[in-house]
Amino acid sequence: MERPAAEALDERPAKTGRPRATSRAELERVAFELFDRRGFDEVTVEDITTAAGVGRRTFFRYYASKNALVWGDFDGQLEYLRELLATVPESLSTMEALREVIVKFNHYDPHTVPWHRRRMALILSVPTLQADSTLRYNAWREIVTEFVAQRAGLPVTALEPVLIGNVVLATSVAAYELWLQDEDADLTELLEEAFRRLVEGL
Repeated sequence: MERPAAEALDERPAKTGRPRATSRAELERVAFELFDRRGFDEVTVEDITTAAGVGRRTFFRYYASKNALVWGDFDGQLEYLRELLATVPESLSTMEALREVIVKFNHYDPHTVPWHRRRMALILSVPTLQADSTLRYNAWREIVTEFVAQRAGLPVTALEPVLIGNVVLATSVAAYELWLQDEDADLTELLEEAFRRLVEGL
């Protein structure tokens, strides 16, 4: 799942005038404030750039679209997931390795949790983001599938890697859905429990 830029989480006091956004984190902060007030569908790229005090060129330097902004640096996070999987010791079973990596990948410092919750609430609830989410989840799942296939010495189209890739994604999404339903829930604990049950079942 997607991880937010930590610096975007700063709870900054309101400023007078139009602040000039010069970073990905600042653009996300401005955009999410607009989404909170008006709803995702009602906010345009022009609204975001106007509120941030920048031009469209600056926006599109960081994001291909408004949908892409919600996901943050998704390509960077896919690379991070690959790096985590590459460091897993061979002594761990495939499912234990995936449990360890997915929990670590989705661990956040306490001060970043509110921002991540806002991001994931949009991703999992806004209908206009669902098609885009499917494509991004596919890319995330393919990394898991490739890892399993490599571990098992199988092609990525074989049943075992494809099945595990889909199950791991579904398990992660289920944990996130439960987390978003309860503000007091701990995401790490939910993921740990979900993957514990998955490992025991497999």
